[in-house]
Amino acid sequence: MPSARSLVVVIGTGGTIAGTAPDPRAHVGYKAGALAAQALIASVPSLQGQALEAESLAQLDSGDMDHATWVRLALAVQRHLARREVAGVVITHGTDTLEETALFLHLTVAAGKPVVLTAAMRPATAASPDGPQNLVDAVTVARLKAARGVVAVLGGQVFAGSELRKVHGYRVDAFTGGDAPPLALLQNGQLRAFRPWPDAVPVHAAALTSDPAGWPVVDIVTSHAGARAQTLDALVAAGARGIIIAGTGNGSVHAELLAAALRAQQRGVVVRRASRCLLGGVVEGSLSPLANAGALTPAQARLQLMLELLTGATHAAPGP
Repeated sequence: MPSARSLVVVIGTGGTIAGTAPDPRAHVGYKAGALAAQALIASVPSLQGQALEAESLAQLDSGDMDHATWVRLALAVQRHLARREVAGVVITHGTDTLEETALFLHLTVAAGKPVVLTAAMRPATAASPDGPQNLVDAVTVARLKAARGVVAVLGGQVFAGSELRKVHGYRVDAFTGGDAPPLALLQNGQLRAFRPWPDAVPVHAAALTSDPAGWPVVDIVTSHAGARAQTLDALVAAGARGIIIAGTGNGSVHAELLAAALRAQQRGVVVRRASRCLLGGVVEGSLSPLANAGALTPAQARLQLMLELLTGATHAAPGP
């Protein structure tokens, strides 16, 4: 049996990192999630002989991620973190919803040990895949005694899970921490830290004891030239309890949508403004009658509001 805090558990959920294609030149058009977690570990020579344990929780294209899988994942992470011999947990995941899963785990799991998400932009069968090195780096971070909290390791950079965002749809360097710098870099297997590890305070842990099928519906509407009030009205009529408006610039909302949003608020629907810009979020100070989501992306703001509605912690100015 591994000694105290030497084992790293690798939980596979699918994604490009586990994707395969018949042509090694193909970077798109592959089958995501084709490989199980054990196969990923077996494909990386430098991981052989290490104290690793694999669990394949799902084999999804992360664009198809769902709330039930989030709960299963969070509960699996909690179970492994409670084991004395486990140093940390690594989660292999698709890139498309990585920032949402990272924030969900940050808000629901008491991560006194490191919970490290990693992913890839190229499938495992590519001539030069990025997944193997990302997995090696993630395992390295998961074994650090000083590490804690939910983080993501991609391209040699360590990002806080609450700050992560995908900013490119194809390049290998597809992720940033938004306006925040990375927590650390991995250089030749060594960590170069810049900032403290994230706090591990699960403010919405109660979500893990509820049935995801009954979670409150929160939808996203984008503000744009020619935006229609009917779009937002229809979502409210369909049962939305919350609406995130992906506004232009600093969270600006088209007049037609604003009128619909105010009607929704009168009906008890919680409406918040995010920004459709990749960086910057919404800076407080505008005269809008709608609350804002701060630095969160629209997708992260949706998740935050959904958990607040679920756990009864809704407030005006959310933040991770």
